[in-house]
Amino acid sequence: MGNGIAHVMALSGYDVLLSDISQDALDAALNTVRGNLSRQASRGKISDQDVEAAMARIQTTLHLPELGQTDLVIEAATERENIKQAIFDELQAHLLPHTILTSNTSSISITRLASRTDRPERFMGFHFMNPVPVMQLVELIRGIATDEETYAACKAVVDRLGKTAASAEDFPAFIVNRILMPMINEAVYTLYEGVGNVQSIDQSMKLGANHPMGPLELADFIGLDTCLAIMNVLHEGLADTKYRPCPLLTKYVEAGWLGRKTQRGFYDYRGDVPVPTR
Repeated sequence: MGNGIAHVMALSGYDVLLSDISQDALDAALNTVRGNLSRQASRGKISDQDVEAAMARIQTTLHLPELGQTDLVIEAATERENIKQAIFDELQAHLLPHTILTSNTSSISITRLASRTDRPERFMGFHFMNPVPVMQLVELIRGIATDEETYAACKAVVDRLGKTAASAEDFPAFIVNRILMPMINEAVYTLYEGVGNVQSIDQSMKLGANHPMGPLELADFIGLDTCLAIMNVLHEGLADTKYRPCPLLTKYVEAGWLGRKTQRGFYDYRGDVPVPTR
């Protein structure tokens, strides 16, 4: 999601420094941003000049400590706490006194992430929805130590992006995924138990509940590994069996069938048209 966050930030006039673990990943991110900006321009939502101005505001680096000289850091690594914590650990010695640290985590405790930094009062959750340039909502999650000045600064950024902030307390999966992921997990159970196949489950929710995407199609879009990680956070954090991940979801992840990003999940994307795998 980092390229989407860079996209909306640069388009709103912020200077952006984008970091990743390889030059190939950074090059791919810039190509994605330019492609998405150009798509917006072709639809008349922005001008060609806006595209070039936004691209000029995005710089890249492979040296993570360089991010420490910014006013706001938004971590958007994969949904694994040890990776996120390692990023903040590496940054800490290089931060400006006023730098605000945030995480785009969709489920991990903000309080716990903040507690291992030197600035828990200037740390909060900054959770964008995917795809970032399209989705209107940003969840702002206060940790137990987050101060009001930090919240107000992050809220001002959301406002400048033209998005809407929803304030959430620091409980497992916050608001959106606390509601969304159990629905997806239940859809996988419905498939697992043979109540319906992939197509009938997704059709039922699109046509019967007016959802723009079926839950299994949406799971593929999000990434089945991310869905499983969030369900595990819910199950472990709330100790309630209703959040137990479906064994079939676990099996797909073990197979490496993670959805669109691996070309196979509940659908097979290797042909011209996605084909259900069950």
